Amino acid sequence: MKEYRVLGMMSGTSLDGLDMAYCCFSKKGAQWNFSIEETRAISYDPIQKNKLKNAIHLGDKDHKSLDEDYGIWLGQQARHFILEKDLEIDFIASHGHTSHHRPEEGFTFQLGAGQLLADTAGKKVICDFRTKDVQLGGQGAPLVPIGDQLLFQAFDFCLNLGGISNVSFEKEGKRIALDIGMANMPLNYITQKIALEYDEGGQLARSGKCIPELENALDSLAYYRLPHPKSTGYEWFLGEVVPLIDNSQARIPDLLSTFIHHNCGQIALEINKHLSKPKNKMFVTGGGALNTFFIETLRQKLGPKVELHIPSKILISYKEALVFALMGVLCEENEINIFSSVTGAKEDSCSGVIFYPKP
Repeated sequence: MKEYRVLGMMSGTSLDGLDMAYCCFSKKGAQWNFSIEETRAISYDPIQKNKLKNAIHLGDKDHKSLDEDYGIWLGQQARHFILEKDLEIDFIASHGHTSHHRPEEGFTFQLGAGQLLADTAGKKVICDFRTKDVQLGGQGAPLVPIGDQLLFQAFDFCLNLGGISNVSFEKEGKRIALDIGMANMPLNYITQKIALEYDEGGQLARSGKCIPELENALDSLAYYRLPHPKSTGYEWFLGEVVPLIDNSQARIPDLLSTFIHHNCGQIALEINKHLSKPKNKMFVTGGGALNTFFIETLRQKLGPKVELHIPSKILISYKEALVFALMGVLCEENEINIFSSVTGAKEDSCSGVIFYPKP
């Protein structure tokens, strides 16, 4: 039985910080087993968060400098974590932080220079998991479905509520996945207007009222009518959604309530297209799974045909770091870790670039 010990590192579009998960994997026959042994979440300070948020606007020289600085910072965090917890690891699998995602132009970029990360941490690194798929004509996203298929096959649907919402499921023997739309990105953007990082448990949203005009405007966004495969990110949010928030004179609780109703409505619309039996099990992870008002609203919109399963807080918070650790293992095994049925690429691929620390 092969075993791997991997440090998975992930930073998502919600910009809440760096997630690190020390994971152990073993394979028996075709079945992968996993455990999450140690975790750490490191919040970004306001300066760092601002730099990452605005990376999309930087010129080439400043963008390269941020890429290098962030790679060194990632290496420092990994090194501290490994030493403090006395971890034995085979390699680090790093997603980095997406600064640009324009697959329609053949371009995606994840900050966190792999070579500098490896040099600083003193460990082998596997990273840059999206570029190859985009070069093959794919969306380069979502990538988590490989983990859904190999680790969470007991569920009919796997929903992730991070900055954006994405879902994966089996259809006609193939894994299908797509970015549905938004989850925490607009909610956090709104609460930051009143100096709150996020709306804990959805308490503010619960006290608000849905604004029909705003909900209609959101439901009318062109992205929702695009066919699969499709993915989205911060550029879309900035261009299409932020103006609707900034131009609104509504109360903060009402804005939050409206976005949760909108998000859940779009998720339900998408899921209902793919229901194939009377009872379906949906596995829900990502920060949104901790927002009780979000989950209550989602249950209500989905109706009785879909049963939501909310796992442990560790799995909710670190599933993406776990899956990128798995993607690193599959890269190491030279096995497929990106499905063309998910991304729309010309073919399935084994993605990831390997860096060794310089002696």
